[in-house]
Amino acid sequence: MADDHAAHAISSYGSRVNRTPQIDRLAKEGVRLTHCFVTNSICTPSRAAIITGKYSHINGVPVFNRFDGSQPTLAKHLQAAGYHTGMIGKWHLGSDPTGFDYWNILPGQGVYHNPVLIEMGQRKKHRGYVTDLITDFSLEFLEKRPKDRPFFLMCHHKAPHRPWQPDEKHAKLFAPQVIPEPKTFDDDYATRSDAAREATMRIDRDLQPGDYKQAPPPGLSEAELKKWKYQRYMQDYLACVASVDDNVGRLLDYLDKTGLAANTIVIYTSDQGFFLGDHNWFDKRFMYEESLRMPFLVRWPGRIKPGTVSDAMVLNVDFAPMLLAAAGLEVPRDMQGRSFLPVLLGQAPADWRTAMYYRYYHYPQHHRVQPHYGLRTARYKLIYFNKLDQWELFDLQADPCELKNLYRDPAHAETVRKLKAELYRLKRELGDENRFENDVPKDDV
Repeated sequence: MADDHAAHAISSYGSRVNRTPQIDRLAKEGVRLTHCFVTNSICTPSRAAIITGKYSHINGVPVFNRFDGSQPTLAKHLQAAGYHTGMIGKWHLGSDPTGFDYWNILPGQGVYHNPVLIEMGQRKKHRGYVTDLITDFSLEFLEKRPKDRPFFLMCHHKAPHRPWQPDEKHAKLFAPQVIPEPKTFDDDYATRSDAAREATMRIDRDLQPGDYKQAPPPGLSEAELKKWKYQRYMQDYLACVASVDDNVGRLLDYLDKTGLAANTIVIYTSDQGFFLGDHNWFDKRFMYEESLRMPFLVRWPGRIKPGTVSDAMVLNVDFAPMLLAAAGLEVPRDMQGRSFLPVLLGQAPADWRTAMYYRYYHYPQHHRVQPHYGLRTARYKLIYFNKLDQWELFDLQADPCELKNLYRDPAHAETVRKLKAELYRLKRELGDENRFENDVPKDDV
């Protein structure tokens, strides 16, 4: 798993800005999910949802707060079933990992160069680049694992999280190129709620000198300076992605060389999406597509047909149930996600979900993205900014870039009514009783 790796910066997802040949091996040899979504687009809550199979209002992690490691998790269930479990890299859940036979994690966000890692409670500083080191320790885990037990390894990279510091090998990789700007680069938020205008994650206004790391050329107009900042941002972001891609290749090569590939499920994903200049933004948080969509590629030789694509709607709370089912274990009844193993095997159930529920809480910290919840269906997206009492409706079929808010259009009144009914039905079904609406925990991760 990477951190903040947008699907549209992966070539098998149609990237216009880079190539990722190693990650693409999983798409070629397995299945690519096109509609995999996060239920709360921010690092710590997504990680908690992934390991518990539960939404933020149930697992207790709506923002950057400490995860209660005493609760059941995917790792604990697999460990109890005899798996040798490991967690290496970015954990970012505040408490020590539980349910793992071995763990070696970054403290908090960690750093890119010469990082400290905490190995089974002991802090140790290492020389080198964090993406390479996390892969080194993952390969060591595989080498030293008990050979008479199955294994479960979470190899979690810091990259390409801000502040986007590439290693020497990749630092200048994108410098000679002019990286294409997204279609919505000059979005003026004309029809949107106040939330879009308030958010402080704009390329032109909110990137800091530490992000672009060099003085802009003198004499640039505002429009030229915005373009220059975008190029610097993307050069470093994509260089960090290139290092992740190389290291995914190292892991896949090891599995091939040792013969483990034939009997190992390999997944590549990110903790959420990310804005790559889309709508003039960096970061994530909003329910808009670039932030909502997670990459999800999975290879399972002999079970998953190579080169397949699925547009079934899958959520991060589904990851744990799917992996338990793949291991032949019963999915606990209190997990809110659903195993999508049949989807991966090309046998999507007739009653598979057609709508998903999203909720974001973290305000005003960091980027002043207003709290909101919403519904996404195959065609429509309805978003409610509850503190503002403002709504947005997008027809994703006619307006995939989400530029035209149709909420007050009389022609869509019946659509709004139906979508609201489904939104509140899902909200009730998932037990969201506004637990954190007015009292979110203090950030402590």
